[in-house]
Amino acid sequence: MSAPEYLKYTASHEWVRREADGTVSVGITEHAQEQLGDVVFVGHPETGRRVKQGEECGVIESVKAAGDIHAPVAGEIVATNAELPDAPEKINQEPYVAWMFRIKPDDPAQVDALLDAAAYLKAVESGDA
Repeated sequence: MSAPEYLKYTASHEWVRREADGTVSVGITEHAQEQLGDVVFVGHPETGRRVKQGEECGVIESVKAAGDIHAPVAGEIVATNAELPDAPEKINQEPYVAWMFRIKPDDPAQVDALLDAAAYLKAVESGDA
């Protein structure tokens, strides 16, 4: 299992990448996609929707299970990955490339407070994530 060091993570298995425009891209971790199996559906939040940190704002379904996607930070949904509805398997193929949606954070410091790669991997290994 990998967790790139340039990303931040949540205990609910989302990854977060800062973008040059101040937004953050959100996807699911390699561990999450391995637990789900073959992804067959991704439900995005609507662009323009305001979310609170930790709020359920999307869904991902696989041949084995379904799971909720949580907002890692509070803010406004500004984009969704238009490729995923027709090609959800991209999440299995490249979990750290296949972002699901982008948020403009209300407080960029919330990103800093998320788990780094080492803390995320430790939480997964201990069963806390």
